[in-house]
Amino acid sequence: MMPAEARAALPRPGLCRLPDPAGRTDAKVPTPTDIAARLGIDGDELRVRTAHEFLADGKPVQLSTSWEPYELITGALVVPEGGPHAGAVVVNRTGAIGITVSHAAEQPEPGQATAEEASLLGIQKAALVMHIRRTYYSDDGRPVETADIVVPAAHA
Repeated sequence: MMPAEARAALPRPGLCRLPDPAGRTDAKVPTPTDIAARLGIDGDELRVRTAHEFLADGKPVQLSTSWEPYELITGALVVPEGGPHAGAVVVNRTGAIGITVSHAAEQPEPGQATAEEASLLGIQKAALVMHIRRTYYSDDGRPVETADIVVPAAHA
């Protein structure tokens, strides 16, 4: 059986990220309290935030906003949308700097789409969605990336 991290690195049939030539990665941004807690960092520490829109058959089916500790990837050329590992999943990018992702924890919670989520996903405001909080951990237990994922209930 293929290890989970290897499976996570494989592209999903019919699912792709929407290219964003303007860029959706922000570096050196302040960390919201809840995100700092999930990353196990001080709220004053900086982080890298990346937003993605995923398409299936040309239609938006998932949103993901991820955060990584800035100090973890700074100077290592493993930022989400830049350098030689641009576009690679976190498992591959952290592996490039010697950090092994051993597991992920996901916390799904049903809810209603916000106005922004509905607009990006092409669904009605307050439509049912699944909000998922996912955190990847290194083999020494350190959080290396956390993400807020939104999937319309019709696709969950």
